[in-house]
Amino acid sequence: MLKIDALPDVPRWAVLAAHAVPLATLPSGLWRVALVAGLPVTAEPQQGVGEAVYILMLSLVSEGLALLTLGLVRGWGEVVPGWLPVIGGRTVRPLAAVVPALLGATGLFAIVGWAFYAQAAGLGEGQGVTDSAAQSALLIACYTPLLAWPPLLVAVTVAYYRRRAVTASPLAA
Repeated sequence: MLKIDALPDVPRWAVLAAHAVPLATLPSGLWRVALVAGLPVTAEPQQGVGEAVYILMLSLVSEGLALLTLGLVRGWGEVVPGWLPVIGGRTVRPLAAVVPALLGATGLFAIVGWAFYAQAAGLGEGQGVTDSAAQSALLIACYTPLLAWPPLLVAVTVAYYRRRAVTASPLAA
């Protein structure tokens, strides 16, 4: 059985959802790495060093942000790791994690909404991101898992908030 390192009072579904987030972002990051590596995943190859750096940084930042979701189910989401200067060892206030997580989820929902709108409105048609059915299928397969990121993040954040803020509140029964 797979051992997942999470706090004992975290619901199992929240642990699984938190671990699903970085896995959901991984295929799109790998697709972008393939693009930079010169593999034929698009109609046009990426252009120049600047664009390559941007694409790779987008992948790294996306995966890094996705990995932060694990903090909502692990100890470092409650107490800042001691190796961090100045703030190491301090307790994380629940809203210090909840507010950025929900703002991030809001931004992700906005991106998803824009993508659906752009597709429905036919924006960008004729620009040919892909030029074969195989490239289109690969693009869809790699980017579709990203649709799970916002709702998973909201669910894990709500579980974190309930566990940290609501149950710790003297008003909670």
